[in-house]
Amino acid sequence: MANWRSAWLLAAMLAAGAGAAEPQAATGERPRAREAGVVIGVLPTGPRNAIVDVPGVAVGHATVVEGDAIRTGVTAILPHPGDLYRERVPAAIVVGNGYGKLLGVTQVDELGELETPILLTGTLGVWRAADALVERQLALPGMEDVRSLNPVVGETNDGFLNDIRARPLRPEHVQRALDTASTDNVDEGAVGAGTGTVAFGWKGGIGTSSRRLDPARGGHTVGVLVQSNYGGRLTIAGVALDGVRPERTAARDAGDAPPATGDGSIMIVVATDAPLDDRLLRRLATRALLGVGRTGSSMSNGSGDYVIAFSTAQEVRRTPGGQRHALQVLANDAMTPLFDAVVEATEEAIVNSLFRAHTMSGHRGTVPALPLERVLPLLHPQGGPGR
Repeated sequence: MANWRSAWLLAAMLAAGAGAAEPQAATGERPRAREAGVVIGVLPTGPRNAIVDVPGVAVGHATVVEGDAIRTGVTAILPHPGDLYRERVPAAIVVGNGYGKLLGVTQVDELGELETPILLTGTLGVWRAADALVERQLALPGMEDVRSLNPVVGETNDGFLNDIRARPLRPEHVQRALDTASTDNVDEGAVGAGTGTVAFGWKGGIGTSSRRLDPARGGHTVGVLVQSNYGGRLTIAGVALDGVRPERTAARDAGDAPPATGDGSIMIVVATDAPLDDRLLRRLATRALLGVGRTGSSMSNGSGDYVIAFSTAQEVRRTPGGQRHALQVLANDAMTPLFDAVVEATEEAIVNSLFRAHTMSGHRGTVPALPLERVLPLLHPQGGPGR
């Protein structure tokens, strides 16, 4: 990995100096931040550096690309492989700025638990995604007498690359995302719900990261997955990239291109195996927004910024009647290491979403990928590692 990372960085710097196109990895894929030598924070990651490092958590995507104008999709996050309705996980939702269409929020706020998988998609696909999720869950064995279900579906607006008014999401897309959910999934960039998103004027998408605390600090894992579609003053590893902006075009001047302003949205899903109840999860979710701020966002007026956090710990799961397992949650003063972990993981997940996304053309034009050949030399002025 180290040799490959050095080779990428050298190629990027040479490309920048020669004005050449961005170098590609041997697989044709763009690198994650750490593969390119950009290290966010000081805490160690889990083995995959992804939300799936939290035991039992699975992620699946359905990427919907049709013709010249459809660029959308669905991402599914499953807290554990069991019966989510009867083995509910404690959860909390925090709103940074509420310009969005997050479905299911009031019941999670009231009861502090999840009873379905979490879905992410495009704004006008929320209700179709929710309907497909409800149909699937009600058809599961043992659900014959269930008359109430609270699907949790988040969104960001992919209306520049995607013909959002066509509402192309279909039940089979939701089924595919759920059916392909895997505990090994670290797909990032323009996949699933990130297919049509834009961040800081560059191609955004799905990103993920994790942190694992050492035993002296609890030994727990925190994993984060983001759907990045927002803006501000792009900052990576503490470096403000004011000199790296999408080129001005006639379309941008006419207002027909995605802005690099703060308007937009971000969905953040936080998972942990630490035994937290919904009150402590709310505290954890709030700190994830600090990771968004580190990337240069002020959560502007037109941005929808949401965090959904849940714990997979067996000892805090709940049954439908409200009965809990032996409730053994962490003390308040044990939370600081988890706060550190979620801030770092959120920041790195966002950076990964930008690093991994490719240039994409769609409904209203083309959104370029973040030009790593220009960015990496700024993050590694001496050719050394990031912070």
